[in-house]
Amino acid sequence: MPSSPVAHRRYRGSSAEERRAQRREQFLEAAIQVYGEQGYRNATVKAVCEAAGLTERYFYESFSHSEELLVASFQAVMRFLMGELEKAIAEATGGPAERIRTMLTAYYEALQRYPRSARVFLVEISGVSPAVDQALEASLGEFGDLIARTLGLREEGGAARPSLLRAGVVGGVIHIALNWIASGYSQPIHEVVGAGMRLCLVLRER
Repeated sequence: MPSSPVAHRRYRGSSAEERRAQRREQFLEAAIQVYGEQGYRNATVKAVCEAAGLTERYFYESFSHSEELLVASFQAVMRFLMGELEKAIAEATGGPAERIRTMLTAYYEALQRYPRSARVFLVEISGVSPAVDQALEASLGEFGDLIARTLGLREEGGAARPSLLRAGVVGGVIHIALNWIASGYSQPIHEVVGAGMRLCLVLRER
């Protein structure tokens, strides 16, 4: 089982562009590994470079500073996770309750399967800087949109912002994950999914 969901891909274009894209992915893989093991605040550019097997010269070819790498690695984890959830929902049968159960099962299983990525996704991203917080806020909105779509909900009156209740539900689902991770994944996953599901179904009771 790989330690990170970031996949190495082949890129079209010139060989130089392909090598540069490959090095960037090596840094993303290394960042998830290092930040997941040491924590972002304890990690150095040198440690990430060593884990990637590349020099600092190549690091600055792709990233201006470590904060930019943190955001990029977070976004890579987010893209993977949302893809997994979308795929699970597409394969789900039954009504909204069953679809949300399937989605949450895929979500919590992914966090358990990739613990380093889970730390980057849920812990290391918080409170670093306004720019990093902006990336986190965007991901929370995307996650909330997915929950609402899975439940078959639409925004009230075409509102541009999600409801406070929806924001609270998203935060609750994530805090369940944080507590589960902090406990060493001690609770059975069906209990974790059940707790998250009860929160999400509140949105259908409005």
